[in-house]
This record gives sequence, structure tokens and C-alpha cells, in this order.
Amino acid sequence: MSRTANVFVRVEPEIKEQAEQVLDRLGIPMSNAVGMFLRQVVLQRGIPFEMKLPQEAPLSYGSLTREQFDAEMEKGMADVKAGRVYSADIIEAEMKRDFGA
Repeated sequence: MSRTANVFVRVEPEIKEQAEQVLDRLGIPMSNAVGMFLRQVVLQRGIPFEMKLPQEAPLSYGSLTREQFDAEMEKGMADVKAGRVYSADIIEAEMKRDFGA
């Protein structure tokens, strides 16, 4: 049997419980999951997943007041007048990238 070392961590109880539920469904004990994470840190030589701030959701027409809608339209018109325009293909590609649409 291989040697082991103890790792003590503090996590929010709700997160621990939710993670245990997922891991139980996968049939993976928490200690194995932590070990897999640490192995990936070593293999990847860093955190094994992308870390970034969440994207802000685009504005929804239904969530805007009339004044907010008018202000957004004015911003758009100012962009058009200033030549800050993009093709529909570029916008579609960016939306797919950012929002998985």
C-alpha cells in the first residue's frame, strides 16, 4: 500500500455537502476526488481549469424600463455615428464564444 499524507481544508458546509452528493452519484470518494485534483495540479503545473470572472448576461428587452431602453438605443446610435459597428457574423461568433449560444 502506498504512503499517504493528510490534507486538512476548510470549506463552506453547503459546498461540501453538494460536492459529496455529486461525488456519491459518480461513485468517487471525496478523498479520491481531492487526490485527482492534486495530481492534475502537478501534471498541469497549475490549476487544472480556467479561472475567470463570470460573464455579465446581456440586457434583456423585457427587463428594461422605457427610459433604460431609450438610453441603450441612444448609446447604440452614438456607436453607429462614430463608426463603431460590427458585422452580424462577428457578433454571432462572439455570442457563441461568450454565452454558448
